[in-house]
Amino acid sequence: MIEMNTNFRYDFAALTDRGCLRDQNEDSVIALPEFGLWAVADGMGGHAAGEVASGMIVEELASTGVAVSAQDQRARVIARIDRANRRILDHAGRNGARGAGSTVAALLLHEGELACVWAGDSRVYLLRDGRLTRLTRDHSEVALLIAAGQMTEDEARASSRRNVITRAIGVGDPAAPEVVTGLAMDRDRFLICSDGLTEHFEDAEIARLLGQAGRAASIAEALIRETLARGARDNVSVIVVDCQAPPALVEELD
Repeated sequence: MIEMNTNFRYDFAALTDRGCLRDQNEDSVIALPEFGLWAVADGMGGHAAGEVASGMIVEELASTGVAVSAQDQRARVIARIDRANRRILDHAGRNGARGAGSTVAALLLHEGELACVWAGDSRVYLLRDGRLTRLTRDHSEVALLIAAGQMTEDEARASSRRNVITRAIGVGDPAAPEVVTGLAMDRDRFLICSDGLTEHFEDAEIARLLGQAGRAASIAEALIRETLARGARDNVSVIVVDCQAPPALVEELD
């Protein structure tokens, strides 16, 4: 699907699949190009908890509205994540939904400015000029061990503790998502995904798949298809967003 805004045209696709082993899908995805917002939420705690938690996050994000600035956009998104956090805590308390919670990874684009807002191990990647950059850092136990030099990426992928996250929405108050900001450029390609994808792929493989020519929909479909071919032990969600500057803006930038 293609959508225009003041500075960029967005070609994007959002897909989610329950995977090969799970009975239900606790992931939720949302694509709101009119707000410059795309997000993946990966629920945890089972059908009555994880699916509800991730659903509450995207429900709140759906009310973000059109921001007047990048700063306003970030404030709106964080406020809605905070509201989802309180709703999940209330739901868990009233229904005995122990372990309810969800990761979230959101990409925000506003007139050339970008932001990532996230909690947990769902990720946002940027492919620019053939180079892949992970814009988020996992809030997980193995990520802390990797940062401390006590575990390699390969060891983390095989670890029985790889799914233990250290920050999520709906598990405490305040929500405290992390935020990074930057600038978007013409021909940037973004990937937002749950760990159902990344547990099966090294970053170099993701770079190869993202670097293929084609529309966002074909890339997203290829990512899901390859994850399923590798056994998809978890639910898997992907959003691919391509930024395309209108010709007049490209001439201005040149």
